[in-house]
Amino acid sequence: MEVELISVGTELLLGNIVNTNAAYLSEQCALLGLSMFHQSVVGDNEERLAEAIQTALGRSDVVILSGGLGPTKDDLTKEAAAKVMEMPLKEDKHTRKLIAEYFKNSGIKTVTENNWKQAQVPEGGIVVDNDNGTAPGLILEKDGKSVILLPGPPNEMQPMFAKSIFPYLNKLQPEMICSCMVKICGLGESYVETQIADLIEKQTNPTLAPYAKTGEVHLRITAKASDEKEAKKLIKPMVRELRKRFGDYIYSTDEHETLAESVLKLLKERELTLTTAESCTGGMLAARLTDVPGASEVFKQGLVTYSNKAKRKLLDVKKTTLKDYGAVSEKTAKEMAKNGAFVTGSDVCISITGIAGPDGGSEEKPVGLVYMACSLNNKVTVKEYHFQGSREKIREYSVVRALTLLRSCILESDGKES
Repeated sequence: MEVELISVGTELLLGNIVNTNAAYLSEQCALLGLSMFHQSVVGDNEERLAEAIQTALGRSDVVILSGGLGPTKDDLTKEAAAKVMEMPLKEDKHTRKLIAEYFKNSGIKTVTENNWKQAQVPEGGIVVDNDNGTAPGLILEKDGKSVILLPGPPNEMQPMFAKSIFPYLNKLQPEMICSCMVKICGLGESYVETQIADLIEKQTNPTLAPYAKTGEVHLRITAKASDEKEAKKLIKPMVRELRKRFGDYIYSTDEHETLAESVLKLLKERELTLTTAESCTGGMLAARLTDVPGASEVFKQGLVTYSNKAKRKLLDVKKTTLKDYGAVSEKTAKEMAKNGAFVTGSDVCISITGIAGPDGGSEEKPVGLVYMACSLNNKVTVKEYHFQGSREKIREYSVVRALTLLRSCILESDGKES
């Protein structure tokens, strides 16, 4: 079955916002086993939008549109789709009620008239409730084709797709599609790809596809079968083979589990407490950890010691160390981690100090040089990295590598080493 994406919004054409919806929807459609040969972006113009929908229906079984479902005059996706599908708009009382409840719960007393535009739906269409906003999703079916309309904001679109559209599309498929994501940290993309080249070369069902993330590699295994049980049976041997090849470098086979979550889980299982001591990352590592619900069970404190004065005052880094070796050095990272654990009474402390740029580098210490250290059970492990890219990229890589180092040290303390 072929699917096509149409992203709606003049702001996308102008580059004012990044089209993350297309990336998300493409990945989800691939997961469903749907073929996708075309994507397009159309501005807020009803005539051009209707033309794009008509063209897409001529070559695809399913057309998914995101954006243009809001209450303003330039939100025209619904109107264009209704015209093409020949489904006149009429008010849906259920949707109007949900909109009223949404504003009431948000503490908004005055609802302007244009908001009720979102309660107008194509007659005969399937209304998909929006749990995170006011614009409902819509499924329009005609002559064996489907047009699916989704709201533009990702925090509305993604939950709606996962809850309602994914199951709908899955039912249209003659076979059940099932997948598993094997997540790897601490190994480079090229190395991982080399290690699985033989599996990719002879793959049939299931299939194996690598995805490079910042500091990680994800491997998606996808199987087709008559039912979910049979599909999972096909996936298991592939997971076993990958575990055999990559061992503890695999941190999760849960689609939704992040590296930070896996690290916190290890800390909880071993009843260890954690402190972070950051310089160049400015609290990004602590933020990544505290993004995880329940982090407070193990995460004691995050120290951002950006200046030398702060390193001395909060982490007791020696004045002579900073003078003789500099803030960006193996010795400073080591003292930050060791003293961070001591002053906060934590079992573990991970430290980061480096030069994120774009200025501040030298021939001896170039931009991208980052030291990090992990203190655990009175043992301090220090790593030196040389990252490349923008300031943002260097800081992001530093956070991922720090989580990887932390995970490695915990496993090593168990007698395992990844």
